[in-house]
Amino acid sequence: MKDFAGTPGTLTGLFLRMAQCFFAAGAIASMVTSKGFFNVTAFCYLIASMALQVIWSFGLAFFDAYFLAKKKSFHNHVLLSLFVVGDWCTGLLSLAAAASSAGVTVLYFHDLGSCSFGEECTKFQLSVAFAFLSWISMFISSLIMFWIWAAG
Repeated sequence: MKDFAGTPGTLTGLFLRMAQCFFAAGAIASMVTSKGFFNVTAFCYLIASMALQVIWSFGLAFFDAYFLAKKKSFHNHVLLSLFVVGDWCTGLLSLAAAASSAGVTVLYFHDLGSCSFGEECTKFQLSVAFAFLSWISMFISSLIMFWIWAAG
C-alpha cells in the first residue's frame, strides 16, 4: 500500500484526528456551559455522540502519533477494517446528532420567531457548528480509511 495524505501514521492523518477531537470537545464544552441543554433530547444526544467522537478520535490519534514516532506505516488489514467500521459508525452518529440539534436550533430561531433562552441560544448554535466541523473532518478521514481498506 502506498502512503498518501490522511493515511494512518502520517502527519495529515494525525491532524485530521486531532481536528475531530478538538471540534467535538468544543461542541461538548459549548453545550455543557449552557443551562438548559438537558431539556432538549437532541442536545443530550449531541453531547453523547460528541463524547464518543472524542474518545474514538483521541484513540486513533494516539495510534497515528505512535506510528509517526516509530516511523512505520500502518498496513494491518484487520485493524484497518475495524477502523473503517468505527469511523463510519461514529460518523453517522455525529451527523445524526448535529443535524437533529441544528433542527432544534432552527426551530428556536426561525420558526418560533426568536430564542427565549437569551445567551444560551448562541451557545447552542456554536455547539452545532463545532459538531458539523467535527463531522466534516470525520467524513474526510473515513473516506480516506475506506479508500485504503478497499485498495488493500
